[in-house]
Amino acid sequence: MKYNFKKIEPKWQAKWNEAQAFKAVDFDKRPKWYGLVEFPYPSGAGMHVGHIKAYSSVEVLARKRRMQGYNVLFPMGFDSFGLPAENYAIKTNTHPHLITEKNIEHFKDQMRQVGFSFDWTREIATSHADYYKWTQWIFLQLFDKGLVFRAKTLVNYCPHCKVVLSNEDSQGGKCDICHSDVVQLPKDVWYLRITQYADKLLNGLEDVDYPESIKQQQVSWIGRSTGAFVNFELTDGGAEALDKLEIYTTRCDTLYGVTFMVVAPEHPALDKYKDKITNFDEVLKYREDAAKKTEFQRTQLVKDKTGVKIEGLKAINPITGKQIPIFIADYVMMGYGTGAIMAVPAHDQRDYDFAKTFGVDIVEVIKGGDIEKEAYTGDGEMVNSDILNGLTNKKDSIAKMLTVLEERGIGHKGVQYKMKDWAFNRQRYWGEPIPLIHCPQCGTVGVPVEELPLTLPDVENFEPGTDGQSPLAKIDSFVNCTCPKCGGPAKRETDTMPQWAGSSWYFLRFCDANNDKAFADQDKLKYWMPVDHYNGGMEHVTRHLLYSRFWHQFLYDNKFVPTPEPYAKRTYQGLILGPDGEKMSKSKGNVIDPLNIVDLYGADTLRAYVLFMSDYTAAAPWSDEGVRGVKRFLDRVAGLTDIATLEKEDPSLESKLHKTIKKVTDDIERMKFNTAIAALMTLINDFTKAGAITKDDLVVFIKLLHPFAPHLTEEIYEEIGGEGLLTLAKWPEYDEEKTKDAVINMGVQVNGKVRGNVDLPAEATQDEAVEAAKANPQISKFFEGKNIVKVIFVKGKILNFVVK
Repeated sequence: MKYNFKKIEPKWQAKWNEAQAFKAVDFDKRPKWYGLVEFPYPSGAGMHVGHIKAYSSVEVLARKRRMQGYNVLFPMGFDSFGLPAENYAIKTNTHPHLITEKNIEHFKDQMRQVGFSFDWTREIATSHADYYKWTQWIFLQLFDKGLVFRAKTLVNYCPHCKVVLSNEDSQGGKCDICHSDVVQLPKDVWYLRITQYADKLLNGLEDVDYPESIKQQQVSWIGRSTGAFVNFELTDGGAEALDKLEIYTTRCDTLYGVTFMVVAPEHPALDKYKDKITNFDEVLKYREDAAKKTEFQRTQLVKDKTGVKIEGLKAINPITGKQIPIFIADYVMMGYGTGAIMAVPAHDQRDYDFAKTFGVDIVEVIKGGDIEKEAYTGDGEMVNSDILNGLTNKKDSIAKMLTVLEERGIGHKGVQYKMKDWAFNRQRYWGEPIPLIHCPQCGTVGVPVEELPLTLPDVENFEPGTDGQSPLAKIDSFVNCTCPKCGGPAKRETDTMPQWAGSSWYFLRFCDANNDKAFADQDKLKYWMPVDHYNGGMEHVTRHLLYSRFWHQFLYDNKFVPTPEPYAKRTYQGLILGPDGEKMSKSKGNVIDPLNIVDLYGADTLRAYVLFMSDYTAAAPWSDEGVRGVKRFLDRVAGLTDIATLEKEDPSLESKLHKTIKKVTDDIERMKFNTAIAALMTLINDFTKAGAITKDDLVVFIKLLHPFAPHLTEEIYEEIGGEGLLTLAKWPEYDEEKTKDAVINMGVQVNGKVRGNVDLPAEATQDEAVEAAKANPQISKFFEGKNIVKVIFVKGKILNFVVK
């Protein structure tokens, strides 16, 4: 058969669509399997090869599951709100809705050309009102349960995008969208209390099948620590304490080594006691300079230590009773902990560098290092610590100090998290309107559920304001409204939700995508959830994965969903690098357009190559020669129809065939796609060497290859008279006994060195193996003039002679 992919691929894509071969059936009696990929943002550039690799893993599993008799849900939708569409809309003076819909159609066309087996009857888009109605509904549930609040704080602000960003969206001090430097601005911000779910997010990781690297990233981002809250009295030198400065520490055992305190430049105590601070002008100047820095710049460890000593105020070490200086420094943030820290310069390198810069005392309290040179951060015997002296176990020292703190009423045990609450508003147009109303009489109230969706007004001018206000704030007909509680005049919230809102629950909507009465029917949720296998990028495991687990756990706690975790299994793919080994980018000119590959070599070649090129989780460079190699393999597969002439199976192929069924079956489950394809390449070599195969063997082979190259295998199946669609045919099963070799080639050792090989029946006894070895001249010459004192034999594996 000739492999004419330009004719074959559209033909089978049309047949699958006509047969609705990939449609999931609610409440079917077959076992269910829900496979999910991270739905894309529909950019104008269309899919790149990274999308192909990301989707291909679950695509292969979905096709295999259908053939194994499962009722498969493998849906697709579009994360279609967000800044990129709006930025492009402003640039081209085109409404973002028009741009988004055009891009969605382009993406869908590409996905169909590649032959992905998505159930398009459940398609969703986060920017469609029938979808974001329920995003708003979930937000109102969070609001009603007290998990939404508003606070004035320093925010990460992107001057280019004119939008507030969460920490997760501005890692490294750069905007995640445009990569511009982020600045700090004071602003009223809506937050979701994700920190209230910190422990549940951590504990839930014990019940899911995630790679350890993903779990550790979530654990590190949440950053749970157990320590103590300790109160330091604030004094101006008078007899009475002015106030208390609370700090949090994981090492309360080092309190005897605290020689100074540092507070954030924004700490409210500075303004409260400014009349007592004799160098307040210097404090204000430092505060202004700190406000110009991003959070990343302020908190990075490797930088010059800057600060200002506060003149006129001191703190009292609650354990030693000594007065210690207080500094302000930009590396302390009000958003982290209490906005104040105790400094132990002998045993913390940052505190040590700061103390050396500002001439502060350094007191050793843990023996083990040379504090004349650097801070000692290891464990050791406690010294200069009164009640702790002589203790050598950190756990015992901390426990004893905690007891003292609580007995004296100056501290208590506590837990802290590095993760902060989720900044949940954007001052842009293209997002879900936040369904809240500000009433001068009733305060902030939710839009009545029956009035949802609160739709975006259709406007011509959607450019963000230079004053940090959303474009919606300029639209009087949207802003001015009636309070649903008292009926008086009120104003709508004009900020919109971040792009992460719609992706925090989309997996639930796929269970019942067209429901206009609820976000999903409860019985359908019970049937389909949880997601059995979810694949996505590592770049989203501290954002989307955390956010969606948080929303799902909240919905579970309020009995809206049936499972505590949304995803039973989560995996990730490695990057596809450019042919030059660098990350693909337009500026480098090393981007590969997947449709170019489809046009030149066919979709099956593209699909098989991205999974064959390397281990699935590893980064690997694109290779045009590798693509051509896979195309040659598929050409050979097409030629198998010419040698499928045997009536009876060749006994020499039987074991190889069953071994391949077992390996491909197992490798797909382990996401070892490259070795599964390699096994099929080896088997085709065996077929070619044999010169002829049976039709049944060919059917087994194309079934194994089908998830990787579905178009070609469907064509072969039709040509040899297969009934129905191959995509719905039964997956091959192997006979364990037939995977065992009838004859094995065993290496024979003499005194631990391999001296030759013998062919033996797989079930050969020790006596038979010894006899065969002695009959082999290459081996027997090592026995001459020597006695065999011991034989070590393991059936089918080891034969070792010990001679003297």
